[in-house]
Amino acid sequence: MKPIRQKKKQLNSYAKYSSIALQMLVIILAGVFGGYKLDELLKIQFPIFTLIFSLLSVSLAIYVVIKDLLKK
Repeated sequence: MKPIRQKKKQLNSYAKYSSIALQMLVIILAGVFGGYKLDELLKIQFPIFTLIFSLLSVSLAIYVVIKDLLKK
Protein backbone atom coordinates (compact mmCIF):
# COMPACT_ATOMS: atom_id res chain seq x y z
CA MET A 1 0.00 0.00 0.00
CA LYS A 2 1.08 3.53 -0.69
CA PRO A 3 1.69 5.86 2.22
CA ILE A 4 -0.91 8.54 2.83
CA ARG A 5 1.52 11.37 1.98
CA GLN A 6 2.24 9.87 -1.43
CA LYS A 7 -1.48 9.49 -2.17
CA LYS A 8 -2.13 13.09 -1.13
CA LYS A 9 0.75 14.33 -3.30
CA GLN A 10 -0.60 12.34 -6.25
CA LEU A 11 -4.10 13.77 -5.71
CA ASN A 12 -2.70 17.32 -5.58
CA SER A 13 -0.88 16.66 -8.85
CA TYR A 14 -4.10 15.50 -10.52
CA ALA A 15 -5.94 18.57 -9.27
CA LYS A 16 -3.21 20.90 -10.52
CA TYR A 17 -3.09 19.45 -14.01
CA SER A 18 -6.87 19.17 -14.24
CA SER A 19 -7.22 22.85 -13.39
CA ILE A 20 -4.64 23.74 -16.05
CA ALA A 21 -6.57 21.73 -18.66
CA LEU A 22 -9.85 23.35 -17.64
CA GLN A 23 -8.25 26.79 -17.81
CA MET A 24 -7.01 26.06 -21.35
CA LEU A 25 -10.45 24.88 -22.39
CA VAL A 26 -12.16 28.01 -21.06
CA ILE A 27 -9.68 30.37 -22.76
CA ILE A 28 -10.00 28.62 -26.12
CA LEU A 29 -13.79 28.38 -25.98
CA ALA A 30 -14.06 32.05 -25.05
CA GLY A 31 -11.91 33.01 -28.04
CA VAL A 32 -13.87 30.88 -30.48
CA PHE A 33 -17.21 32.07 -29.12
CA GLY A 34 -16.12 35.72 -29.22
CA GLY A 35 -14.91 35.43 -32.81
CA TYR A 36 -18.06 33.64 -33.87
CA LYS A 37 -20.31 36.25 -32.31
CA LEU A 38 -18.27 39.08 -33.87
CA ASP A 39 -18.55 37.47 -37.30
CA GLU A 40 -22.27 37.03 -36.74
CA LEU A 41 -22.68 40.63 -35.59
CA LEU A 42 -20.79 42.08 -38.56
CA LYS A 43 -22.48 39.64 -40.98
CA ILE A 44 -19.18 38.53 -42.51
CA GLN A 45 -19.49 35.57 -44.88
CA PHE A 46 -15.96 34.22 -44.27
CA PRO A 47 -15.37 33.57 -40.55
CA ILE A 48 -12.20 35.65 -40.31
CA PHE A 49 -12.68 36.77 -36.70
CA THR A 50 -13.44 33.22 -35.61
CA LEU A 51 -10.14 32.10 -37.13
CA ILE A 52 -8.16 35.01 -35.71
CA PHE A 53 -9.64 34.76 -32.22
CA SER A 54 -9.22 30.97 -32.24
CA LEU A 55 -5.52 31.23 -33.04
CA LEU A 56 -5.02 34.03 -30.51
CA SER A 57 -6.83 32.13 -27.79
CA VAL A 58 -4.80 28.97 -28.40
CA SER A 59 -1.62 31.05 -28.21
CA LEU A 60 -2.82 32.71 -25.02
CA ALA A 61 -3.75 29.35 -23.49
CA ILE A 62 -0.31 27.93 -24.25
CA TYR A 63 1.33 31.03 -22.77
CA VAL A 64 -0.73 30.78 -19.58
CA VAL A 65 0.02 27.06 -19.20
CA ILE A 66 3.76 27.55 -19.67
CA LYS A 67 3.73 30.45 -17.20
CA ASP A 68 1.86 28.33 -14.63
CA LEU A 69 4.13 25.32 -15.08
CA LEU A 70 7.29 27.39 -14.71
CA LYS A 71 5.89 29.14 -11.63
CA LYS A 72 5.10 25.89 -9.82
